[in-house]
Amino acid sequence: VCTQQELLLCQSLPKNLLFQLLGLSIATLSTVTHYGLHFTLISDISLESNSYRVIHHAAFYFGICLSMTLILAALLSSAATVQESQCLTAMGFFCFALAFCGLIPAACWRYTHSTEVEDSMMDVYDLVYEEVRRNASSFRRHELTAIHEAFLCCGKRSPFGDTANVERKTCPSGQVRDAGQDCLREIQDFLKKHMDFVSMLLGITIGFTV
Repeated sequence: VCTQQELLLCQSLPKNLLFQLLGLSIATLSTVTHYGLHFTLISDISLESNSYRVIHHAAFYFGICLSMTLILAALLSSAATVQESQCLTAMGFFCFALAFCGLIPAACWRYTHSTEVEDSMMDVYDLVYEEVRRNASSFRRHELTAIHEAFLCCGKRSPFGDTANVERKTCPSGQVRDAGQDCLREIQDFLKKHMDFVSMLLGITIGFTV
């Protein structure tokens, strides 16, 4: 027959494991966002005046701090159940409250600044593309080629109508340019999928935290 303490531990264990899993998921997503090829490539190329680099680093550190807070809250809750400690219980609730106070602004920022990251990434591509088009800089041409290879795209629609030479030099060999390979559209689609996953993970975490 289980004692009351063992029963409480059995009831709290699945919830604590869930929060640890959510914390690890957020940490993994933050790491992928920070060190993923698509994001690091744009971050390395972006100028100091572009906001993307700041957002890129801020998202990583915020995500890591949030994940550690959730994991710590789960561990404190488990320890509080085992030791029947009011102090540990209070600390666990404080960590959950702290995580909640971070999740809400993050979710709000996701919806109120949904186009800021997208615009900053496309600004980086536009800058590199136009510099290559104007002076065919070998350094910028290498960067543009790297973007094309990472996003599997080829050039963009330009009102100047003189982009064929740029694309011939920077697109992956054998890749035919069409509407589906426009780089601005590919960047938008890639980022939309990523941000949708971020929104889903934030929503799930907020729901279970409440």
